[in-house]
Amino acid sequence: MKIATDETDLTHDQWRRLRRFLSAARERGRPRTALREVFNAIPCVVKPGAHWRLRPKHFPPWQTVYHRFRQWTRNGQWSRLSQRPRALVRRFLVKRGQPTAARLDRQTVRTSAHGGAVGYDAAKKTKGRQRFLLVETRGLLLGVTLEPANGPDRQGARSLLVTVWADYPQLRRLWVDGGGNGPDFPAWVPTQHRKLVLEGVKRFAEIPGFQVLPKRRLVERTFGWLRHCRHQVRDHEQTTACAADWIRLALIHLMLRRPA
Repeated sequence: MKIATDETDLTHDQWRRLRRFLSAARERGRPRTALREVFNAIPCVVKPGAHWRLRPKHFPPWQTVYHRFRQWTRNGQWSRLSQRPRALVRRFLVKRGQPTAARLDRQTVRTSAHGGAVGYDAAKKTKGRQRFLLVETRGLLLGVTLEPANGPDRQGARSLLVTVWADYPQLRRLWVDGGGNGPDFPAWVPTQHRKLVLEGVKRFAEIPGFQVLPKRRLVERTFGWLRHCRHQVRDHEQTTACAADWIRLALIHLMLRRPA
């Protein structure tokens, strides 16, 4: 008997929009497992936070699903796939396919005992990693990278931006928080993208406690979406590349569920 997985299974329309971006099966060799079943199985890990071996039995063997996930991590397929649904959602919202404004921010998350590179964030008293996310004005992902939690904000921001400049040549405005307002980072950005205007989102020192900062909601909403996936509440991955692809996968699944 098939277990109901309505929260993770792709509908026919969602699969139709996604499969045209996937490579066709080889003409020779063993028939490969249906990719739609693979895509239905992977969110069963990211959404409820289950182990590979604990996926529902009606899905393909966990070794097959894991192999496909690792294969697409190595060849950058998840990064490419994350761009296609975002463009469809933006066009549905009557926006350009390529964004012109973006928000950059970080989030510190705890890590499991996986042996990967981690650090201690003294400000938040957390041992783990920093997630640096670049999102457009609707909160859809443009880029992600991870660094040890004890690293400086500017280092992670530079590592992220260097990898995405070529993908978004039409960017004209970038909002960053207080960590990017130092003397070095604003001077470095024009050397990489001369048409980009950097704007800092500053806190008011005279106002104590919580403050509603402009443009902060753009990325905080994205962090909230990730919190809905139990696998993303804590970083369980040994490598930062694999952890970044789990974030992409969670948001790909969210974008596919949007009308387009």
